[in-house]
Amino acid sequence: GNAVTQDRFIVVGTGSTQLYQAALYALSPHDDSGPINVVSAAPYYSSYPLITDCLKSGLYRWGGDAKTYREEGPYIELVTSPNNPDGFLREPVVNSSKGKLIHDLAYYWPQYTPIASAADHDVMLFTASKSTGHAGMRIGWALVKDRETARKMTEYIELNTIGVSKDSQLRVAKVLKAVSDSCGNETAKSFFEHSYDAMYERWKLLKQAAKDTKRFTVPDFVSQRCNFFGKVFELQPAFAWFKCEEGIVDCEKFLREEKKILTKSGKHFGDDQSYVRISMLDRDTNFNIFLHRVSVSSNSTL
Repeated sequence: GNAVTQDRFIVVGTGSTQLYQAALYALSPHDDSGPINVVSAAPYYSSYPLITDCLKSGLYRWGGDAKTYREEGPYIELVTSPNNPDGFLREPVVNSSKGKLIHDLAYYWPQYTPIASAADHDVMLFTASKSTGHAGMRIGWALVKDRETARKMTEYIELNTIGVSKDSQLRVAKVLKAVSDSCGNETAKSFFEHSYDAMYERWKLLKQAAKDTKRFTVPDFVSQRCNFFGKVFELQPAFAWFKCEEGIVDCEKFLREEKKILTKSGKHFGDDQSYVRISMLDRDTNFNIFLHRVSVSSNSTL
């Protein structure tokens, strides 16, 4: 129930990264008007600028933060919801009728966020890596309203990788069927219930650590009713947008040198260096080490 599928074309790609590139190819003008600007509201996924500009395409180019975008003419806006890295639900930012939208819904699953309604957008991207953790299969799928857009996306994928591995498609279909079947099992927890419980417990522990140490903060999220679970809960994203307090300017450097924790600085996401992104999806052993290291004082034995 997280997305409308009726009257949609399904485009399969080798992960959502390829589908993103395929969508850019499909939505860009193929004339002599020059590259179209691609924007996303900061903090945005750190790979968006790199992926957009890596080929130096004549069709599209990275245009920066959607919040400050003021140029006239057509553009493409990326809407990531829940957002990577800060976890918040997002809407388009640029207020113009000239824009085309790509909705990256990689994390719009009930273990991460309440499913308040079925997403209904022109181009919606999903991936097996975030729904079930099977990143190695390299499979993603797009739900596309417009036939011509879907055709152009498929054309790009055929040119780029001569299609998508049938082995991977069969494997991910098997995984998704097992997930679907588990949702109808009344004698055991479904995949999403098990994943929800794991995320709930990790966020509870991280929030308590933040409260105890007062040296860092994590976002506060509002509660919503989830139609899938039939209950109200807060977002519990796959990443924590972690902010160092007490005048710590470079949070990545502080955590690396003082806590022996490797993170990714907010500067890579178009934001301040006082922020870093923390993965909430690592193995239990690593997550527990992380919690211990952020909880103890800097001069303690790590």
